[in-house]
Amino acid sequence: MAQADLMDFDKALELYEPVLGFEVHVELSTKTKMFSDAPNPANSENESAGPNTQITPVDLGLPGSLPVVNETAVEYSISLGLALGCSIASSSRFARKNYFYPDLAKDYQISQYDEPIAFEGSVEVELEDGSVFTVPIERAHMEEDAGKLTHVGGSTGRIQGAEYSLVDYNRAGVPLVEIVTKPIIGAEGRAPEVGKAYVSTIRDIVRALGISEARMERGNLRCDANVSLRPRGQEKLGTRTETKNVNSMRSVERAVRYEIQRQAAILAAGGTITQETRHWHEDTGTTSPGRPKSDADDYRYFPEPDLLPIEPDPKLIESLRATLPEAPAVRRRRLRDAWGFTDLEFQDVQNSGLLVEVEETVAAGAAPAQARKWWTGEIARLANARNAEPASLITPLAVSEIVALVESGELTDRLARQVVEGVIAGEGTPAEVVAARGLKVVSDDGALIAAIDEALAQQPDVLEKIRDGKVQAAGAVIGAVMKAMKGQADAARVRELVLERAQA
Repeated sequence: MAQADLMDFDKALELYEPVLGFEVHVELSTKTKMFSDAPNPANSENESAGPNTQITPVDLGLPGSLPVVNETAVEYSISLGLALGCSIASSSRFARKNYFYPDLAKDYQISQYDEPIAFEGSVEVELEDGSVFTVPIERAHMEEDAGKLTHVGGSTGRIQGAEYSLVDYNRAGVPLVEIVTKPIIGAEGRAPEVGKAYVSTIRDIVRALGISEARMERGNLRCDANVSLRPRGQEKLGTRTETKNVNSMRSVERAVRYEIQRQAAILAAGGTITQETRHWHEDTGTTSPGRPKSDADDYRYFPEPDLLPIEPDPKLIESLRATLPEAPAVRRRRLRDAWGFTDLEFQDVQNSGLLVEVEETVAAGAAPAQARKWWTGEIARLANARNAEPASLITPLAVSEIVALVESGELTDRLARQVVEGVIAGEGTPAEVVAARGLKVVSDDGALIAAIDEALAQQPDVLEKIRDGKVQAAGAVIGAVMKAMKGQADAARVRELVLERAQA
């Protein structure tokens, strides 16, 4: 794949105004699927099943099978619409979206078209400097997910270069809510940051509602990023591209920036933008062409004949409204105050996209400062090295257990970092990694005294220096003992024993 020409980002903004749009798909974690009683693999209780084992005739569209709407999925969808500030339709209807693709066994998807369950809302997202940007919401509609293709052969795992493809229909029929924004205008140079903050906010909302696990690495939350440019002073919107299934907050930011630079270079050279879907390549930080983007007419929408309209009771809507969790901005202020963080410390957590992970680690028993330190420090470093999301490497419970081992004196920070690496490598729980690797701090005085005596034999003048008031001389012995014991000595206890020797 040839590398596209890119324009300098700041230069692109001088010439063109970026206009964004996002389609975020949220997999609902109901027990069963949208239109059948098959187990829902988006619920982690069902995730370990083998391919094509969580399906029914309805999911495959077999003759004679009829869909039945999942009541819980409808309630989840209404709750999400309310949390997005949307109006809830007194009557909404499902439609058939017709297209052929191997992972869509029926050759159509049951979705909502011109009568969505929720419409006309907005979401406030907080940017890295604490400023707020309002993202307008056009609609949030219910639909079912398609199956999943696995491309075998080739080096990228994508269809290009693959020898063959396998289809798993377990995901077919998983309940989805698709949230569609209106054109987002005015983000200017902060467009990439707005994209990242918006998807992060949606994740926070659905997790707070308890309707989705929202794990991007598992596909519970997927983002399609639309980008177009229009020349400065022009009213008409430019031709958009849709980068599909961007699977991390960081990638949303990078994909938006890349498309702005790529499209600007094409337009400045006198070219035209093709309305198309594009694939995001995490390894290279680039997009590549997918297929020409279809308009609504191409899908031949028509009302789903096997399902009645959804007409929620107004009392149900109000009862769901009464149970909505606090807004993300209010929640952030509450957490900041409860944790005793400064604005800069809290912003550090927020900007890292690890607020949920830190909150869950604190809930599991860790001190807020320690939770922040480990997630934004060592774990983030390891995740960056792997081009992965930190939450995909280790759980908040495991982090809280590591923090507890450090605070109890059983681990030093240095040893704890080795435990983190072991947990990420799949060696077990923190306690199992400590036992298997023999990482527990040595606090036995007998073992420490033996190591101290050996170190003093190599530096016989240290005790005299300490007796002369040069207490810092103990550092040389402590360092030698720590090295000899591979970092597993209790440094504080070693210092105490060395000073006791000097006073003897």
